Amino acid sequence: MRAVLQRVSEARVEVGERVTGEIGLGLLVLLGVEKGDTEADASYLAGKIAHLRIFRDAQEKMNLSVTDAGGSILCVSQFTLLASVEKGRRPAFDDAAPPAEARRLYDYFLSKMRETGLRVATGEFQADMKVHLVNDGPVTILVDSRRS
Repeated sequence: MRAVLQRVSEARVEVGERVTGEIGLGLLVLLGVEKGDTEADASYLAGKIAHLRIFRDAQEKMNLSVTDAGGSILCVSQFTLLASVEKGRRPAFDDAAPPAEARRLYDYFLSKMRETGLRVATGEFQADMKVHLVNDGPVTILVDSRRS
């Protein structure tokens, strides 16, 4: 399971004219589910994301987690994180989990994030979404349950 974390001062997701999720201070989490991922991958990532110290403390050092900072999570499913560009010019998505399995693990991940006590907003699974964000820092971090 792969996640791109962006520390944001605000973010929102729109599907058509409708806002499906919106946060202020927090993390925008772009989440890709890979073939072979399990609930253990989702649990690991949820814990890592909730406690990763990437928010500024009073001395302007990255010593606070999103939990410590009182932030929220905006999670957007994004199978394109599993793209392979090794051959040719068109990305291959062979490593992405099939939609039904990806949806199941995405929902499981959301439940594990909510269990941390964080407020969690979402995009819409398999929808064409517009993601708006103000990346704070900028801070962007890649977390992979198989490589961490």
